[in-house]
Amino acid sequence: MTEKEKMLSGAVYSAVDPELICELNAVKDRLQAYNALRPSDLDARRAMLNELLGYVADGAAFINQPFFCDYGRHIRVGRRFFANFNFTVLDEAYVTIGDDCFIGPNVSIYTACHSTDPVERNSRREWARPVTIGDNVWIGGSVTILPGVAIGDNVTIGAGSVVVHDIPSGVVAVGNPCRVVREV
Repeated sequence: MTEKEKMLSGAVYSAVDPELICELNAVKDRLQAYNALRPSDLDARRAMLNELLGYVADGAAFINQPFFCDYGRHIRVGRRFFANFNFTVLDEAYVTIGDDCFIGPNVSIYTACHSTDPVERNSRREWARPVTIGDNVWIGGSVTILPGVAIGDNVTIGAGSVVVHDIPSGVVAVGNPCRVVREV
């Protein structure tokens, strides 16, 4: 099994594998080109996003520049997807986002996991857990979503929240750690 196959299966893998490093650098080059496009060049931006992302339901995802990710191909977004400035996705595992989702500025989604043991962490071995976000979700500005989290449908996550556990459908959730404060 390759290190990439291990990474995508959730197994422990080497984050310094030469093939993974090569792929990461190629994506960073494409992101630099995307982020340098004129904001008004909507056709070029759309085309580059369709190339970068693994799946775009309607071929019309909109992500304000700058946008940052690790692999891009592991990000799948639904119809009418919008993300604001400084959207950052560490997509070592799949990140699946439903239809009609809105992402505020400075939102980060992480799938990479690291050991809390410093010796083990310094070995550059890690693992990844997928993140899933349902339909009709609004993620407020400066939210951080941690590995393995699932957010249901019809959810609002308040600005500045740190989502460490699953959030059920039909709720407003806020805080650090993020918790449900009311039903919608």
